[in-house]
Amino acid sequence: MDKPPVKMMDPTLAEMGNHLSGAMKILESGKLGSEQGKERRKLSWKDIPGPLQGDGQDVVSILQLVQNLMHGDDDQQGHRMQYVGEQGHMALLGHSLAAFISVLERERLRKLTTRILSDTTLWLCRLFRYENGSAYYHEDDREGLLKVCRLVINTHYEEYATEGFTVLSSKHPVIYQSAACRPGLGQHLCSQLGLPLSSLCIVPCNTMFGSLHQMDVALLDKLIKDDCESGKVPLLLIANAGTPGAGHTDKLGRLKELCVQYNMWLHVEGVNLATLCLGQISSTVTAATKCDSMTLTPGPWLGLPAVPAVTLYRHEDPALSFTAGLTSSQPVEKLRALPLWLSLQYLGHDGIVERIKHASQLSQQLLEHLKTLASIKTSVEDELNSPVVVFRFSQDNSAPSSGGSVEGYFAGERDIIDALNRWLGEQLVQQVPLSGVDVVELEDEGTCVRFSPLMTAAALGTQENDVAALVEKLGEMIPVLCCTLRFRQDFKDEVLQQTSLSYIEDLSWPGLGVVRYEPRNTDLDEDKRQQTVEKINSELLMKLMELDTDLEFSCGPEFCEETNCIFIGMATEDLDVAELVETIGSVGRDIEESGKLFENMTEVVRRGIQEAELQLQKANEEKLIEEGVLRQIPLVGSVLNWFSPVQASVKGRTFNLAEGCLDSTEPVYSIKAQMNTEASPDSPKSSTKRFPELSG
Repeated sequence: MDKPPVKMMDPTLAEMGNHLSGAMKILESGKLGSEQGKERRKLSWKDIPGPLQGDGQDVVSILQLVQNLMHGDDDQQGHRMQYVGEQGHMALLGHSLAAFISVLERERLRKLTTRILSDTTLWLCRLFRYENGSAYYHEDDREGLLKVCRLVINTHYEEYATEGFTVLSSKHPVIYQSAACRPGLGQHLCSQLGLPLSSLCIVPCNTMFGSLHQMDVALLDKLIKDDCESGKVPLLLIANAGTPGAGHTDKLGRLKELCVQYNMWLHVEGVNLATLCLGQISSTVTAATKCDSMTLTPGPWLGLPAVPAVTLYRHEDPALSFTAGLTSSQPVEKLRALPLWLSLQYLGHDGIVERIKHASQLSQQLLEHLKTLASIKTSVEDELNSPVVVFRFSQDNSAPSSGGSVEGYFAGERDIIDALNRWLGEQLVQQVPLSGVDVVELEDEGTCVRFSPLMTAAALGTQENDVAALVEKLGEMIPVLCCTLRFRQDFKDEVLQQTSLSYIEDLSWPGLGVVRYEPRNTDLDEDKRQQTVEKINSELLMKLMELDTDLEFSCGPEFCEETNCIFIGMATEDLDVAELVETIGSVGRDIEESGKLFENMTEVVRRGIQEAELQLQKANEEKLIEEGVLRQIPLVGSVLNWFSPVQASVKGRTFNLAEGCLDSTEPVYSIKAQMNTEASPDSPKSSTKRFPELSG
């Protein structure tokens, strides 16, 4: 049998693909080969824009301009653009192809967009086990849920399309969401739908049983019953398959039963939905396949830039879906799926599963290592299948320490632990950037470090060695955290014993503590005292920074309420707290004493200068009386001095810096004259002193 002829690629498409691939590589590398481009590279985005050129510019010049705007001052700042792999190039190529395809004739465009949309929807539904689903592609990841809300409103209120919001006045709709949902989601929905905030019901999470990040199902049931009894319409429930903070999953099976019971729509979102494409998944996440709609974000999961989010939903009435905006008759809008269509084909089923599986394995690798580290507390929902790992430093109560256990040893411990964990997260982000960890604030646990490779690993290229480096760095920091927490109270006690030092209570400072040197002179007014405190502590900080020590001294965070303070950083095991405090006080006192000496000398010199001016003025007056007025006239005085010279004695003066006064030079000249006489060889007195043994 003859093989069907192979169709050659359209040369226009091939050429466009090559141009786009080359342009993206140039923009990523930050290099452009032309001499003209090298000259224009000197310009920066801060330059004043010029007028639009009448004759236009070539492609290379325009790319050079884009490159300059993208990279800016990267050479000076040390920043580098994130690398985009081949699958990312396919996604970016999809946006250009969408513009190219949009100029096709209408019928051909309709067939092509229908094929792209149906293929992508089918692939996603099969990948994430969502049978008989439809898909809506959107840029804003909240837009899909917003369209679903419009669909549910039109379903529950049949006259809504014609009567509008007047039909809602008799029976108010209610949207339920978990307290662990991302902030502002419910407010955004009410704002866009034109509903009052009273239509939003925030369901608290568990307080006694189950995860602290899961919705309280029993309380939700009670809230729905109360709303039904008051004549309200339960409309929609927003649940989490991976909360934004800790990555926990609600009890989706039980929530689905409640939604069926009260004729509500169940919408699920969260990072754990990515694990639906794996072979082995937890039963809690599997229940998401029975929900009415779910929002997927394949862009960060697969490392695809600028691909849309996808909302999968099930609904039997195409007309209502069209009314809600979930479907469109415009072929151009269907081209939103083109970048994802290209990228999914490039990766293939195995490539997609491998990326998500790799991210899940990274989480398990980190979790296993964290179990071996002391003073690290983890917060995961399922140790076997948790793609998000949240951990924090928390000193063990059983650990021995001076004065008893550290936990509860001083007031405000929770705030201090949060500050230390904030410092820990920031250090891990700086020193192991490829790990993708970040700092998250949780209501119950406090400040934690979060590792969510499903959202970061594909873009950063996180590997097993990055997780190992993260664990190694974490192991180095734990002793520093323990020492700082243990020495913090000792530092406070030592400072309080120093009369010249005051301890500043700053629970948000991740370090040993905050101290201020207070001058001992209490006679100063408030303004003078404030200037003295500022001057002494500024010089004290400079002196401490010159010490050969591992401690870090600073003036504190940029936006700090306390001023004129010295912030002391993290401590190590070999630190002598008493010696440190004594050094701070001693150096401060030396600075204060030297300042007083300088001020006293300044005052003495000032008074001495005033006295010298008075004595010089008095000497001039005496000279005037002694010589007469006529001798002061220039021409007459010269004639008088020629006929009758005046033997005026010149009185020398010296300025004594120690006493701040003028002294006569006569004693100096007398001593000098006497020394010259004694040094003369003709003087018998001199010879007698020189050789006392010959005097007999």
